[in-house]
Amino acid sequence: MEFLRAFFNAQMLVVGLVSASAALAAQGGRWSPQLDVLSHFAPFWLVGGLAAGLYGLTLGEPGSRRGLVALGVAGVVLATLLIAPEYLRPATPKAAADAPDQIKLIQFNAWRGSRDIGPALDWLAAQDADIIVLEEGERLREPLARRTGYHLTQGSESLAILSKARPIAEGVRLPPGRWAQPPLARATFAGPQGAFTVIGTHYVWPVYGGFQLAQGRIVGELLGQFPTERVILTGDFNSTPWSFARRGEDRRFGLERRTRGLFTWPATAPIPLLPIDQVYAGSGWRTVSIARGPRLGSDHYPVVVILAPSVER
Repeated sequence: MEFLRAFFNAQMLVVGLVSASAALAAQGGRWSPQLDVLSHFAPFWLVGGLAAGLYGLTLGEPGSRRGLVALGVAGVVLATLLIAPEYLRPATPKAAADAPDQIKLIQFNAWRGSRDIGPALDWLAAQDADIIVLEEGERLREPLARRTGYHLTQGSESLAILSKARPIAEGVRLPPGRWAQPPLARATFAGPQGAFTVIGTHYVWPVYGGFQLAQGRIVGELLGQFPTERVILTGDFNSTPWSFARRGEDRRFGLERRTRGLFTWPATAPIPLLPIDQVYAGSGWRTVSIARGPRLGSDHYPVVVILAPSVER
């Protein structure tokens, strides 16, 4: 029994030390994309610090109790400093549920590793969405277009936009040979308040930090080609809102990120652990609602957002 107690005590010391150290090192993500990788896992450091502190208070050995509590408090405080800005940032007031000229948009990484597209196909077809932005939907997009009659805008690589209305313009125009260019799709639609543009993208994993930052600069360049207030940007950014990279793009894009700590990955786990699918919209839009969809055989949950023009006709 004493052996087990000593073993668990040692394990919790490691958990507390790793959590506090990683949360502290993640603060260096302001300057280093390599250290910023640690910031994506801030909820893990928060849970680890909390576990270590509570263990120290209740079951810790007398000689290590103070150390466990100190490491736990440090981990919780440092992780909270990473996470809290996401939930404290200001948000534009929502539009009324009956606001006119609403559009329903679904963001979904369909995951090319999915064994069965049937659940996703059935659910997406039943949603009656105005616009669907798909990543890794190579097997899904054409069957979905046939079933729904939606117009299919094929982007680069695995990106596609499906829409009830036919776009008045589509395609991405960027200088050729951009080594870091992410998959992109763009469609511009006529609307009651004027034309608006939907852009979908899919970033690399954050372990390729410099690469991901370069992709963000290219997306920012593309956004600059359209009236910002009428743009909707969505995709799998492989980036959490507590990373310094995501916060930096929030500032640079000139759009408001409508997803707020919405955990979407992995859908294959009992609970999703990271919020990496994002939806941005310009000041010409107000959010009516935003929600996570069901499990559909992908490793991502879909995101369902309803937007309304911010200025009434």
